Amino acid sequence: MLLKIYPENTNQKEIQKVVAYLKKGGLFIFPTDTVYSIGCDLSNSRAVEKMAKIKGVKLKDAKFSLICYDLSHLSDFCKPMDNAVFKMMKKALPGAFTFILNASNNVPKLFKAKKKTIGIRVPDNNIIREIVKELGNPIVSTSVHDDDEVVEYTTNPELIHEKYANDIDLVIDGGYGNNVASTVIDCTNGEAVIIRQGLGLVD
Repeated sequence: MLLKIYPENTNQKEIQKVVAYLKKGGLFIFPTDTVYSIGCDLSNSRAVEKMAKIKGVKLKDAKFSLICYDLSHLSDFCKPMDNAVFKMMKKALPGAFTFILNASNNVPKLFKAKKKTIGIRVPDNNIIREIVKELGNPIVSTSVHDDDEVVEYTTNPELIHEKYANDIDLVIDGGYGNNVASTVIDCTNGEAVIIRQGLGLVD
């Protein structure tokens, strides 16, 4: 199913429809402020495993991120961080960044692996933030494209729907996406190190 949602005027009924689908263990593709991404409810372990299968990786090796509505869930999934790092995140988010942080004990349970770090995103996109807010917890997410390849279909929700029709039942059409990924910043050692320059620019 291809579901049109307008980022500047999100329809609450449509948001609730997506959330109901996620709560049943559904996978969906959605727009962010960068590339389109695949996601599911983090509290549904079968959905998380299915997502790893679609990406062709074992769950323990998957480099999935958590998409949050804001920074209020950080303490659930991350160890306490340096105050300067928190201030930087607060200034940069919502925005086109993925922050790599030291994971709390909840993260290994999610991914059934000894994961010591976790990527956190708060995209500057109303559609996905409203979905996460309505769901009540972050979603597990991974970009539609491969790490080393951004191909044309990844910006067009109709072409994405065509490609993933057999694997994913719901694709949100939030308009054309970007073909530049987020900027990844590693904060696991108390200071911010850019490990991938993407769309987000650090002041």
